[in-house]
Order: sequence, then C-alpha cells, then structure tokens
Amino acid sequence: MNSMTLYVDRDSLIHKQLAPLTKALYVLVSIAVSYIIPSLTVALILTFISALILILGKVFRNILPVLALSILLVASVIIVQGFFHPENQTELFRIGAVVFYKEGLYYASLIAVRIINMIMAFGILIFTTAHDELVESMIKKGLSAKIGYVLLSVLQLIPQMKATMDKITDAQRSRGMETEGNLLVRMKAFFPLIGPVVLNSLSNTRERAIALEIRGFDSGIQKNFLNLSKEYHYQAAIQIILWLTLVLAIVWRVLP
Repeated sequence: MNSMTLYVDRDSLIHKQLAPLTKALYVLVSIAVSYIIPSLTVALILTFISALILILGKVFRNILPVLALSILLVASVIIVQGFFHPENQTELFRIGAVVFYKEGLYYASLIAVRIINMIMAFGILIFTTAHDELVESMIKKGLSAKIGYVLLSVLQLIPQMKATMDKITDAQRSRGMETEGNLLVRMKAFFPLIGPVVLNSLSNTRERAIALEIRGFDSGIQKNFLNLSKEYHYQAAIQIILWLTLVLAIVWRVLP
C-alpha cells in the first residue's frame, strides 16, 4: 500500500471490472436505501452485499480495524436507545430500577447495521479505487479541478499524516524519547509529536498549492490528463440497476 493513499492494489474482480464512479454510486445508493427504507432486514441485506464486495475485492481484512473502532459508538447507541428510546414499551430485561426495552434494542440494531454498512460501502470505494483515478473520473464528468484537488487532498490526508507521524516518531526515538510502553508513556509522547505532525501537514499543503500555481493549475486553458482512461465493461447497466434501486426505494417510501 502506498503511504500516500489507502488504496490497496489487488488482482480482483472489483478492482478490474468496476469503474470508480460506479463504486461511488454504489456508496450513495447503499447508504441512501438503508435510510429510506427503515427496515433491519433491508439494512442487513445491504451490509451483506457490501461485505461480499469487500471479500471479492480481497480487502475485507483492511476494513476490520475501522469496524473495530466503531464498536464503542455502536455500544453507546445500543445502551442509550435500549434504555431511553421514546417508543420503549416492551421490557426485555431489568437492571435494578432501570429497564432495557425491546423497541430500543431494535432501533439501536438498525442504527448499528446502518453504521457498519456505511463503513463497508466507503471501504469498497477507498480500498479498491486509486484515488487519482477516482478524482480524474469526476473531473472528466465535469467536476471542477479545484474541488477535485480538495477531494484528493482529503483522501490523502490520513495516510500522509500517518507517514509523517512515523518519521517524526523515529526521529524523536533516536534522540532518546520514550514512545513505547504503557498508556501513560504513550500519552506523554503523543503531545510533543502531534504539533510537528500538524505543522508539517500544513507546510506540505502550502508547498503543493504553490507548486500547482506555478504549473498553471488555476489557468483557464484546457488541460490534458496524464493517465489514459481504463476500459470498464457493463458499467452503464450496473449504474442503471443502482439508480433503479434508489428510485424504487423512494417510491416504496412515498407510497402509502
């Protein structure tokens, strides 16, 4: 994996046969449908489809750390909704004077599955799509080059800061700073490191902006693309199916 991107290069069907814009459309439709249709069954089906795509793309392991980070959020949702959801009526169990309700658990489960599906859907796009190819595809469809640059910078921000953090940590460790050990030692090392990381990221952003201006990025001249567009088959049919799915979900929700 490149240190400047979260893209994972794999020899998979998802990498080769799905265009970046098709994956972006899947993210939109998958998340939207899970909210348009307030059904736990529908949310579970969408989550299963997202997980299957990740498995076919050979990047399912890469999404697991992100899912692990969401456990605390999911647990808090279940606790809050289970005890305090306004539609709670059916008692599931009791802890002293506090009652945990079935309705709250169902609603919390729906939210939790939606969160997991959202993370997986974005994982499909981020881990199986080269970020420059995604942005170039959007610009070719009419997206402003400035907005494309901002989007690419956002996609590269986390891996860039992680790479910078690793370099500064190694440099400080060579000077005798303790960066490994118990939680207290790590916290003491974190604060002296975070300042240089943020300042370095801001400096890099400024340098890239200056370099782009020197190369005429802001000029109104028609620009050519360095990379040739890849050929993806059956994208129109897949996109039509995704749009139809979204439309049918909206119609189902609107109709009595």
